[in-house]
Amino acid sequence: MTDRFSRLARRLAAIVGTTLIAASTGSVVAAPAHAADCTPAQAITNGGFESGSSPWTSSSGVITSGGGQSAHGGSSFAWLNGYGSSHTDTLSQTVTLPAGCTSASLSFWLHIDTAETTTTTAYDKLTAKIGSTTLATYSNLNAAAGYVQKTFDVSAFAGQSVTVSFSGVEDSGLQTSFVLDDLALDVSGGGTTPPPTTDPTRTPAAPGYTVSLSSDATGANWSGHESIGFTNASAAPLNEVYLRLWDNYHGSCPTTPITVTNLTGGTAGALSVNCTAMKVTLPAPLAQGQSGTVAFDLSIAVPSGADRFGRDGSFNFIGNALPVLAVRDAAGWHLDPYTNNGESFYALASDYSVTLDHPTSLQVPATGTSVDTPGSSGRTVTKATASKVREFAWAAGPFTKISGTSTAGVKLNVYSVSGISSTDAQSMLSTAKSAIDSHATRFGAYPYGEVDTVLDNNFWFGGMEYPGFVLDLVSTTALTHELGHQWWYGIVGDDEYTSPWLDEAFTDYATDLALGKTGTNCWNSVSWASSAEKITNSMAYWDANSSRYSTVVYGYGKCALHDLRRLIGDSAMTTLLHDYAQAHWYGVSTTAEFKAAAQKATTTDLTSFWTQHRIEG
Repeated sequence: MTDRFSRLARRLAAIVGTTLIAASTGSVVAAPAHAADCTPAQAITNGGFESGSSPWTSSSGVITSGGGQSAHGGSSFAWLNGYGSSHTDTLSQTVTLPAGCTSASLSFWLHIDTAETTTTTAYDKLTAKIGSTTLATYSNLNAAAGYVQKTFDVSAFAGQSVTVSFSGVEDSGLQTSFVLDDLALDVSGGGTTPPPTTDPTRTPAAPGYTVSLSSDATGANWSGHESIGFTNASAAPLNEVYLRLWDNYHGSCPTTPITVTNLTGGTAGALSVNCTAMKVTLPAPLAQGQSGTVAFDLSIAVPSGADRFGRDGSFNFIGNALPVLAVRDAAGWHLDPYTNNGESFYALASDYSVTLDHPTSLQVPATGTSVDTPGSSGRTVTKATASKVREFAWAAGPFTKISGTSTAGVKLNVYSVSGISSTDAQSMLSTAKSAIDSHATRFGAYPYGEVDTVLDNNFWFGGMEYPGFVLDLVSTTALTHELGHQWWYGIVGDDEYTSPWLDEAFTDYATDLALGKTGTNCWNSVSWASSAEKITNSMAYWDANSSRYSTVVYGYGKCALHDLRRLIGDSAMTTLLHDYAQAHWYGVSTTAEFKAAAQKATTTDLTSFWTQHRIEG
């Protein structure tokens, strides 16, 4: 997922000999206009109820701001039932999912509390529907502290006008309250491409992370609470989940910089995989479609060093610090070790609501859209929210900030450590504007609203990407590459440990296109180190052969894609990558799926091409 665009990788560009495209050749073209291209959008209006009741239709008193319940965000919410007598409440809104959009996801935050004492009987129920389709039914048995986010794939309703509705039915006995807030219906995908395909074995699905942390005066030490809601998407029961505490790699196990305590919602096991994995046994197996929540107290201690998780003087970089759910798929649980050579990360698209309480003297750029409000004396509370992202990262320090907006309307912020000149910062802001729009033209509109770039020329790794947040040196090539990762690993996900080429090679290829390079004859420079060396090897192989990682995965990988373009034609390649990105929007890509899509894009048999370029899978 992340792009470790190292100094070695940048030198590689000269070794493989990319060349500029002449304006008259048209060698690389923008993605063709589709008859019904989709602009990613949010279809529900007033999903947080902060603008009163319009355009909602509801029972009397459902949309409110008091009475003993609290909002997930803002001050208003929808409160169904809670009377302790026979009562029915309703809430609905009719929405139109734009034509041309092929992917739609409905999400909402739900809090349930009850006075019922039974652990076996559902007396009071809430039913969530879209159109005439029931999405889920909740009851007093699902009562839990705090809000849990629920997410549903409603792509089947793309292009239609439908009613999103909730009905709460309470019996004559003890009260149960169903409290809803921050509803959203995100649409994306484009043209004639199908909705993203999802592997039903990938679980836990649709995670929702709610985090509240407070820092010390330096921004290097954080403590607070994290809650994770999730659903079992698989037909196989879910007996446990695993937390990945990735940054414990940076400690000396069992002394760790990431500490989880007071876990609820399951039974915590011992740390494993060099303290980067924690098994949580659930109270009872979750069947397909059932949801669970785990929560815990969290402390983070940022170590010294200009790293993706590290401290450079007074500047803190906090990537991969939040515990996240491991993925179980057809291959089982993915509990791979951390790699410092590249990335080990494999996560499904998730929603984050992160509150960061910090000294006002510190700037705190973060994944998602941030809103600052005054905290206690001398402190600021930054609330960052992000939908359909794979990770959350932030930084804290006395950065210098400049901002701008790309031609396509994406907000871009550049944060610089001391020692970065204003000229360099402005140059990187211009690069970011150009790169984000260039990538969007080829692969689909950037859906996350804004991007924060944090500059520090002491980064040993060059650059590192997270959704809506990148760390980088002052380098046009590196920043263009990191922003390309917003699509290749961010939007179009992959298992980075098993198939690192799916994000690094594709992003390096996108970087060439954005910078006007064709990679002419670059495959002619390929020289394999052994018969075991392949573009599609996993990080296990590259950790054992680290000197060849950048050369093969970045260099040979992008050269293979340039060769594929030359073989099937510029227009076919442009359409292939645009439509492939759209078909996997917020999903997960595999080598087999890409090979199949490429074969469908041409009448040429690609069997020998894959063999020649050592692309297996």
